[in-house]
Amino acid sequence: MTSLALLLVRLMIGLGLAAHGAQKGFGWFGGKGFKATGNFFESLGYRPGSLFVGLAVTGEVAGGVLTAAGLFGPAGPALIILVMIVAAGTIHLKNGFFSQNGGYELNALYSVAALALAFAGPGNLSLDAAFGIRTYFTETVNAVTIAAGMVFGFINLGLRRPTTA
Repeated sequence: MTSLALLLVRLMIGLGLAAHGAQKGFGWFGGKGFKATGNFFESLGYRPGSLFVGLAVTGEVAGGVLTAAGLFGPAGPALIILVMIVAAGTIHLKNGFFSQNGGYELNALYSVAALALAFAGPGNLSLDAAFGIRTYFTETVNAVTIAAGMVFGFINLGLRRPTTA
């Protein structure tokens, strides 16, 4: 039953975030698409906007798909945490916790779920299990991978150059 529970959480978190990336990159699911999102990113101080949208879309889609599939251990969760740090730090943190006020509630939920999945492992119903590669993802490997995602998230925040009004 644990593997089934992990599968359900992986699918919800992973596919939810991949769809979020598809909104930005492809305009799917009511999203604005690549160009409009690039313009929005530029208004936030991420220039060139197309580069940062490409990075965000890649992180969200790849992180989501890897997590949903249970492939390459903590890599997907680390990408999820990276993009959630950037989103929270750029837009949501200043609005408090609750998402109804534009807060970081959803960012925190995705991040904590990704962290839990990274350390719980993907379970038996995963591609890591099917390919026999779960043993490579030790607690140390998981911790270093998650830490790298966090560091790159904070580096990304540091690359932001908001315009002064």
